Amino acid sequence: MVEVVREHLAAEVDDRPDAFVFTTESGRPIWRGNLNKLIDWKAAVARIGQPHLHLHDLRHTGNTLAARTGASTRDLMARMGHDSSQAALIYQHATAEADRAIAQALHEAVRADRKKSKKSAGKGKPKDRAGKRGKERGEG
Repeated sequence: MVEVVREHLAAEVDDRPDAFVFTTESGRPIWRGNLNKLIDWKAAVARIGQPHLHLHDLRHTGNTLAARTGASTRDLMARMGHDSSQAALIYQHATAEADRAIAQALHEAVRADRKKSKKSAGKGKPKDRAGKRGKERGEG
């Protein structure tokens, strides 16, 4: 993919830092209203067997994948060109993967706290002559 983009840049794009990477045939910017016609989106998605795929679906997928990397809301905002954090939050879906990781972390935290509580509770009980603490002898 990188090689294809390099070839495109060399053949089609001015050396100016503000030059557009992709334009219409007349060199004008591509905008939402002319993109589908320009690239014949309907034919392209039909060829890959996804006739109901929208261009925004690709943006949504890319930004959702970016959010899964742990990118901050601010990073996502910059990546998407949004001024509002509300828009970036849309892409930070709770995933089954993240949900499992959260559940596991909570489980481990509760388990560690229980171990710590048991150790603390055991220290205050007096030992009988056999060296057993009260709870081990059947006391409350």
